[in-house]
Amino acid sequence: MDGFFEIQPEKMNENVFSLLGKDWMLITAGTIDAFNTMTASWGGMGVLWNKNVCYIVVRPQRYTYTFLEKNRYFTLSFFQEKYRDVLKFCGARSGRDVNKTKETGITPLQTGNGAVYFSEARLVVECKIIYYQDLDPKNFVDPSIADNYPQQDYHRMFIGEILSVKIK
Repeated sequence: MDGFFEIQPEKMNENVFSLLGKDWMLITAGTIDAFNTMTASWGGMGVLWNKNVCYIVVRPQRYTYTFLEKNRYFTLSFFQEKYRDVLKFCGARSGRDVNKTKETGITPLQTGNGAVYFSEARLVVECKIIYYQDLDPKNFVDPSIADNYPQQDYHRMFIGEILSVKIK
């Protein structure tokens, strides 16, 4: 057993602003044989199209982006504070250049849908991509948003239907 039990998304007892913006997460896409993970602190959760969803944003140059393009499922893994160095490492290094699980010691596991998450996580949200869209700077109503894109490398937003929530 992996130490997790499943709850309904509505039973999550987390402040999503702290969870995403302060605690950070690993976005993971691919299969157990070929995947990448990256640290992120932007995203959201809610209800859209009568579905529980989350959205993530990933820049096209990120290695994880290629796995999101090829796979229908992804996970968001949240960790205790003692794993902050793992999150820093996974955010600063590219999976093109280094094996992040080998370097950090985190253990990949596989969901029934083939998505990858980590044994050391305290909370895992498994999602199925149901929509994506590239952010268009012409639609920035607040011009200061463009300050986040000095290289004009605009994110792609992926909306995922939440399939399962696992907690320890």
